[in-house]
Amino acid sequence: MRPARIGRPPGKPCPVRVSGDRPGSLRGSPMTARAGLVRMADDPILFMNKNTMNAAPPQVAERETVAGARPAKAVAASAPAPAPNFLRAIVAEDLRTNKYGGRVVTRFPPEPNGYLHYGHAKSIILNFGLAAENGGTCHLRYDDTNPLKEEVEFEDAIAESVRWLGYDWGGHRYHASDYYDDLYRFAEWFIEQGLAYVDSQTAEEMRATRGTLTEPGIDGPYRDRGVAENLDLFRRMRAGEFADGAHVLRLKVDMASPNVNMRDPAIYRIRHASHHRTGDKWCIYPLYDYTHCISDALERITHSICTLEFQDHRPLYDWVIEKLAEGGMLPRPLPQQFEFARLNLTYVVLSKRRLIELVGKGYVDGWDDPRMPTLVGARRRGFTPEGFRLLAERIGVSKADSWIDMSVLEDCMRDDLNVRAQRRIAVLDPVKLVIDNYPAGGSEDCEAPNHPQRPELGRRALPLTRELWIERDDYAETPPKGYFRLTPGAEVRLRYGYIVKCTGATKDAAGNVTVVHCTYDPDTRSGTPGADARKVKGNIHWLSAEHAVPAEVRIYDRLFRVPFPGARNPWGNARNGAADAAEPPPEHRAVVAGDDDEGVDLTERNYLDDLNPDSKRVLRAFVEPALAGAAREERVQFERHGYFVADLADHAPGSPVFNRAVTLRDSWSK
Repeated sequence: MRPARIGRPPGKPCPVRVSGDRPGSLRGSPMTARAGLVRMADDPILFMNKNTMNAAPPQVAERETVAGARPAKAVAASAPAPAPNFLRAIVAEDLRTNKYGGRVVTRFPPEPNGYLHYGHAKSIILNFGLAAENGGTCHLRYDDTNPLKEEVEFEDAIAESVRWLGYDWGGHRYHASDYYDDLYRFAEWFIEQGLAYVDSQTAEEMRATRGTLTEPGIDGPYRDRGVAENLDLFRRMRAGEFADGAHVLRLKVDMASPNVNMRDPAIYRIRHASHHRTGDKWCIYPLYDYTHCISDALERITHSICTLEFQDHRPLYDWVIEKLAEGGMLPRPLPQQFEFARLNLTYVVLSKRRLIELVGKGYVDGWDDPRMPTLVGARRRGFTPEGFRLLAERIGVSKADSWIDMSVLEDCMRDDLNVRAQRRIAVLDPVKLVIDNYPAGGSEDCEAPNHPQRPELGRRALPLTRELWIERDDYAETPPKGYFRLTPGAEVRLRYGYIVKCTGATKDAAGNVTVVHCTYDPDTRSGTPGADARKVKGNIHWLSAEHAVPAEVRIYDRLFRVPFPGARNPWGNARNGAADAAEPPPEHRAVVAGDDDEGVDLTERNYLDDLNPDSKRVLRAFVEPALAGAAREERVQFERHGYFVADLADHAPGSPVFNRAVTLRDSWSK
């Protein structure tokens, strides 16, 4: 059974099952979640209408100016004003109290070890949008602290995806590696203050002394090393004297803390690997929790906005930069971290490990496969930046985890494409229609609007000739009940053309229809007085066989056939005998939504068993002449079929390739 559709028309409330505190609450934790309901329309996310960038903060030199980066697209005048949410309230209060001297500086800090996915779109829109609406800046900073997985290819793709969504970081493009010298200097300072030590235990030994969620950790044998010995060992670690894993540098915080993140976290590890930016200068690399907060402080970030999984890391964030500020190493006021609920979508996997497997084992055609939940895939599929911003507006921003059905994203794309996509005709499963009483060699132009709701876009000519292409299922020798298309003796209207009467069909030796025959009434042409003289129920589209352009059309659908791939109950927890797509099986969130799932496998079944075998079909079709010269990424509506885009990679004039972005209506809720 399919899950109930969650999407609603624009402006209508959209109930979503969530866990956690009320939307907008500053309380709530994934560990103490309770079930609740929230209307997505009650808490729209940031909906930006400008992108103002200020000068770089005084502590950080501008390193790059982006040439040609596109500014954020303007929102239509009819768009609703941004609704209040807890982050807006925090920023407004900080501006009122002049906490940061009137500055609002946010950041988007991706790891350059993969391509951005749908979940990152929400974070980008939130961080850039919140800064923009307050006249502030948003930095793009690469968290490049793991040289084994990071590549320039991923950095370039991340930057292009941010631009594609409509945002510009101005001169504020940074890397964590920009601060390696500072991070090392601060690490030595922590050692000198007795706040850090070199631990020589193995990973297994450290795990054994760390404790559990219910039991405190215990001091390791190297926790009380002296300052001089720790400095000597740390400097020798930097000099490359030790093998990977021989030592780590740990902060000395509190091994008995109820928060395991505060139990002497490791902040440096040995890794003899060349870095794509720093080369072989370093063989020790800082870890994220240490790097992230210091980078924020050095860049004078004001509001460090993270997803909820970092909520339990906030005490460590505050501890590190507060100690450095107390020691005069960092200026005040310090940045503050705030958390929001990430985007959890049904029918996808967002785990990097899973996405790498899909690509590496050939289940998809690369990271930009239109079925992939990556932003490069979304772009190639024909999704729009405006559609993602509309999604962000509708689902809202809160402290409560929720699951969003894929139909909500698809509805946002439909609503956006319905406005911007011009109408065209394509015949995807062609069979020939011959108008037997039409003059041989004759031809005339029928006029069709480019957009029925936007007359300013004008009209186009569709040549009509004796032989046409129509859809194969627009003819039925023995029609089912309620069938109003071509069948022997029945009349239909050729859209924008004449009324025709079916007289029969020609078949091949196998009994397959090869040609459908009809006659036309020359007094019934659309747009003439005779068009209204007779009424018929059926209306079909067509193309002139002489003028139609052959094209490859790729019919893309959801990559997975179930809401929760790999779950024991992939349709979710049943309620009243029906599957509830907004209520996942227990523990499934980390499988589908987690980026930080290395070494974790919470799937109860093989998620690959849930792949949709019909997620891609390739058709040899015909399109109207107006599409012969379509540009790459030109989006159109194929009448009766859905919204399509000229493929970014394979489309070329004379050899058109179109990808289906989304159907005209949601077919998965049935």
